[in-house]
Amino acid sequence: MSPKNKNNVMLDKIDKKIINLLNNDGRMSYREISRKLNISVGTVHNRIKKLMDKGVIKKFMPVIDHSKLGYDLTVIIGIKAKSGFLEDLKSYSSNKNILCIYDVTGEFDVVIIARFKNTSELDNFIKNLLKEPKVVRTYTQIVLNVVKENMNSCEILEGNS
Repeated sequence: MSPKNKNNVMLDKIDKKIINLLNNDGRMSYREISRKLNISVGTVHNRIKKLMDKGVIKKFMPVIDHSKLGYDLTVIIGIKAKSGFLEDLKSYSSNKNILCIYDVTGEFDVVIIARFKNTSELDNFIKNLLKEPKVVRTYTQIVLNVVKENMNSCEILEGNS
């Protein structure tokens, strides 16, 4: 982490190990973490509480296999938009199909990652999106194969602080 950013939280080796264990299994008990790291359960509790208080750990949530629920179509949608569209996008954040909304650089202004049950759902979504007055155009890519997908987090390396 860059020392120039005052929002960065410095982590020691134990914090990093706890984060990596939880990243692999968010349901791992404090007792199991304490056994794996050879530290007390109280230390694990205090460390996790500190990491949550500092916003390093935001929440614990399950990793859902959307395809098991019928959402077989993953898409990446690039949006070219007029100024002020980001504020309008807040209404889309509660849409059940949208996983991520990113304000990006490059050819497009916004990128959405979403999942749909079928092309009819996707078609309806895109047509509604294009009705937005500030949307200039969209560019949609359908994911054919997933090589790697880990939306949770990356491993915290031992050497980085």
